[in-house]
Amino acid sequence: MNVAAPETWSIDPAPVGDPDCRAMLHAYLDELISRYYGRPAEKAEIAHEAGDGTDLHGDCGVFLLARADRTPVACAGIRWLSADTGELTRVFVTRSARRGGAGRRLIAAAEDVARARGVTRMVLNTRRDLTEAIALYTRLGYRPTDPYGDDPYAEIWLSKELA
Repeated sequence: MNVAAPETWSIDPAPVGDPDCRAMLHAYLDELISRYYGRPAEKAEIAHEAGDGTDLHGDCGVFLLARADRTPVACAGIRWLSADTGELTRVFVTRSARRGGAGRRLIAAAEDVARARGVTRMVLNTRRDLTEAIALYTRLGYRPTDPYGDDPYAEIWLSKELA
């Protein structure tokens, strides 16, 4: 399935425990872990990194699930770091839905959710090898910022002021 028209997607908050959300998180982590180690990810590694999702729920954050018709095609999370700062995390678009504006639309939806909550600054961290993500974030106005948090895999920190 090639999903080249992200304007037809629905992008809505969803509980991380939902089976479609878990499937998207597992696909995201499978790709992330496999790229990092240069080998297929193990189910135990994926489960460990997925956690229970409480960091993307309620007062801690929100998880967005994008669907093309009824098929999950992308996800993104926002953690509320403070009253005015959100952290963009777990941004993922399935291979079949990449190219054609999908990532841009997903991040714009996440920024809209953050603005509605009163967030004026979005931060994120990523790895150097995720060059496609870095290029996308840069095109969308994210700029280098001071390191934050304790993510052992973080190598690049970016931020954007939300107008």
